[in-house]
Amino acid sequence: MLNGVDLAIAEGATAVLGPSGSGKSTLLRLLDRLADPDRGTVRFRGEDVRALDPLALRRRAVLVPQLPAPTPGTVADNVCYGARLRGEDTDPARPLELAGLGPDYAGREASRLSVGEQQRVMLARALALEPEVLLLDEPTAALDPGARGAVEDALAGLAGMSLVVVTHDRSQAERLASSVVEIDAGRVVG
Repeated sequence: MLNGVDLAIAEGATAVLGPSGSGKSTLLRLLDRLADPDRGTVRFRGEDVRALDPLALRRRAVLVPQLPAPTPGTVADNVCYGARLRGEDTDPARPLELAGLGPDYAGREASRLSVGEQQRVMLARALALEPEVLLLDEPTAALDPGARGAVEDALAGLAGMSLVVVTHDRSQAERLASSVVEIDAGRVVG
């Protein structure tokens, strides 16, 4: 739960840092209209998010969840999933490359990949939508150090894209973001 948060997130990469239960994920849910505030206003590019169509907003600000959730099928099926919902075709090669996965992954069964590879598939699926902002909820929490490094490298390679990265890891926040916001007990503390 957030309480009295007055916060502006600038373009670029911002980390939202805090302990478990501090309100970090709630902030992402508000930004992506998976929840609406009880009071106050959440704005995206100056517009009250409640005035925006939730699906249209979620195509502009795409959430990558903490735990990967691939759909049945190949990696290419997963990467193209969101675009297909919009009635568009997309080539999975570029999003896979941006997510740090080679073209040989396209034909692999997504459910048979490691958790770290699946997390990069989720990143590629988000990137295939060509969002304005990526909202990343603890993107490496379930990963071993090698997989964590691969995901961080992929995120660091997204020059020019705005990111909001929720993490409890101060070192990760400093590696991935140029701006860090600290939340504790539902309040901004730094």
